[in-house]
Amino acid sequence: MRRIVDDPDAMHALGVELAGALRAGDLMVLTGPLGAGKTTFTRGLGEGLQVRGPVTSPTFVLARTHPSTVGGPSLVHVDAYRLNSAMELDDLDIDFARSIVVVEWGRGLLEGITESWLDVEIVRPLGASEAVAGAGSDSDADTDADLDRAEPRTVTVTGFGPRWEAGLGLAPSAGTDGHAAGSTSAVAPDQPATSVGSDDAAVRPDGRVGE
Repeated sequence: MRRIVDDPDAMHALGVELAGALRAGDLMVLTGPLGAGKTTFTRGLGEGLQVRGPVTSPTFVLARTHPSTVGGPSLVHVDAYRLNSAMELDDLDIDFARSIVVVEWGRGLLEGITESWLDVEIVRPLGASEAVAGAGSDSDADTDADLDRAEPRTVTVTGFGPRWEAGLGLAPSAGTDGHAAGSTSAVAPDQPATSVGSDDAAVRPDGRVGE
């Protein structure tokens, strides 16, 4: 699935929409430059899953758990920017089987963790990326100020493994004229491939906090 997302509100709405396709045990990897909207997207997921918030960038803690308010799976939000291997991700002792886990900067860290996952890549205009990078941050804070620039983003969601062989199972449209509100569909079907509770509880491995 590929969408052209017009602004932060539409990015949030896309997260809400995709939440409806998720269940306990699902893993989602978010990739994109600084300020692309990864945390905004995850806030939408949190709203769609009805978890306890607020959902913010887990920059100062490597993982934050948001319990469900309706008896569903928790949302675990991970910042893997400083992790170097799948073993380090596994060391966080995340309950993958009973949670929905979203990992920012997680590409290349999934070997041995799970056989199925969703890869979400967000591409933003180069000029906007450079402006955010110039602020001197080495993590995806995705503050409201960063996202005030309403340049369109391209969001591509690709399913890997047996869990996603049938695709996302989402309706092709959710708005006027066959498009989701605030976004435009592009030609790119789901591409499955076979491969491999506490309130905002923080996982803090020693020496791995801070910006």
